[in-house]
Amino acid sequence: MSFVPSDFDVTKWENIEPFMKELKDRKLSCSSCLEKFIHDRSSLGEFISETRAKIYIKMTCFTDDKEVQKSWMDFVENIEPKLSEYSDILNRRIINHSSVGELPDKYSVMLQGLKTNIDIFREVNIPLKTQDTKLVTEYNEICGAQTVQFDGEEKTFSMMAIYLENTDRTVREAAYRAIDERRMQDAERISEIYDELIQIRHQTALNAGFEGFQQYMFAAMHRFDYTIQDCLKFHDSIEAVCQPLRHQNDEKRRTTLGLDSLRPWDLSVDILGRSPLVPFNEINEMVEGCSNIFHSMSDELGNLFDELDANDCLDLDSRKGKAPGGYQYYLQKSRLPFIFMNAAGTQRNVETMIHEAGHAFHSFFSGHLELMHERDAPIEFAEVASMSMELMTHPQWEEFYNPEEANRARRDHLDGIISFLPWMATIDSFQHWIYANPGHTREERITKWLEIGERFGAKINFEDFEESRVVSWQRQGHLFGVPFYYVEYGIAQLGALQMWQFHRRDESDALERYKAGLSLGYTKGLTELFEASGLKFSFEQEHVEKLINEVNTALDELPA
Repeated sequence: MSFVPSDFDVTKWENIEPFMKELKDRKLSCSSCLEKFIHDRSSLGEFISETRAKIYIKMTCFTDDKEVQKSWMDFVENIEPKLSEYSDILNRRIINHSSVGELPDKYSVMLQGLKTNIDIFREVNIPLKTQDTKLVTEYNEICGAQTVQFDGEEKTFSMMAIYLENTDRTVREAAYRAIDERRMQDAERISEIYDELIQIRHQTALNAGFEGFQQYMFAAMHRFDYTIQDCLKFHDSIEAVCQPLRHQNDEKRRTTLGLDSLRPWDLSVDILGRSPLVPFNEINEMVEGCSNIFHSMSDELGNLFDELDANDCLDLDSRKGKAPGGYQYYLQKSRLPFIFMNAAGTQRNVETMIHEAGHAFHSFFSGHLELMHERDAPIEFAEVASMSMELMTHPQWEEFYNPEEANRARRDHLDGIISFLPWMATIDSFQHWIYANPGHTREERITKWLEIGERFGAKINFEDFEESRVVSWQRQGHLFGVPFYYVEYGIAQLGALQMWQFHRRDESDALERYKAGLSLGYTKGLTELFEASGLKFSFEQEHVEKLINEVNTALDELPA
């Protein structure tokens, strides 16, 4: 008999509390009792997680709907704080039980995480977390409301991306200026939100006995396989390997376009003057095209992707009132992934769709695992699932293009990896400085942001845009909603490039490796998950250089 009834309503705390109390007070006399406790807790957690997911999804899909926002804030304010209290109690019941040492090895990863959660939990931090979430929700509402009047219509920023690829430089400049002007209308409030978040997060860390939020988050995010110093070493490797190539590419762009200097609106246009790539006009065309791509790789991937559409697990169009960005959210009880994004007919949209589908495949492949914690893979490996899929679909991109256009899309994607890694280092480096110096002034923040930009940025002329340049970090939502979640993309990119190397040599072997690692969920630690797919986990310059050299080799093989 299931611990939780199938019609369980998790939207009210009075419905959840009896089950929490039962677990809190249950007599646990042996290791088998403890295992049953873990399984029942997981069953309850599935319902709670899925309910939260559905409310969050609606909140991001309709940031301008007051009733939807009210439901989200009710969960944040009235349910999550109580869940935090009980979570700590139940964690301690497991870790402090006399039979915990008798549990099978399959629980070792979970137990390591629970011990860390106990170490960092402080009841005084619960209201701080609620304040944090409310501020992040306000940030999402502000971003969701940002539109511009352009080309005779109201357009979201996602819709404006196509104008930044226009071969007419005056159109690009006008589009950039429209976006920039609209962003600056909210810049002061967004800076205020970030100021408040920094102080809340620093206090959270101090309350938990940490020197600062850096150290707190490395524990909270269960970063057991690498350190703060490893991240800084990774930044150095990226600077040494990618920046020279990035500057070469920028100089080639400048000279080919015949410009005295690159302006912010010159970075997305095709340097040979070709019209923007238009892979699709309607959302259903993108979905159908991606389905065909995955079916051509394997029927298993194709059928899994088709399940998303069949089960109404896709919200893909860009519209007013919708939060920016994209994500995949796993519905733990239904065992279905949900994909959210803002598509407007660009190649980048195709890449995002494939990226989020990679996350969905990860969720599907680990869905056989019995316990919820086993299906919740570390972010660094979850992003390997998505970024590998972007690269492994390269041979199928003719689904959206003729051969010349497909090669152009592949070239842009590979060039993008060389420029992305420095951007990742920019955001990660910025976060490390921000939280190592929580008492900094706005002026000091500006100075540091510009300094980091000199280290990792492109050579761009920002004349007339000095005011917006110093707050350009505001567009990176991770800084607000998921602090310190960004280096994972860099780590995963290295894993994805290795998976792509396998795929370039033997496609079927690569797909087997891909599935083998993803099917493990979180039953192994991060380094072991990399190893399960035959991937090396390293931040060394030599390792980064070897992988980027393969990117350059592939670029040399592609026509211009």
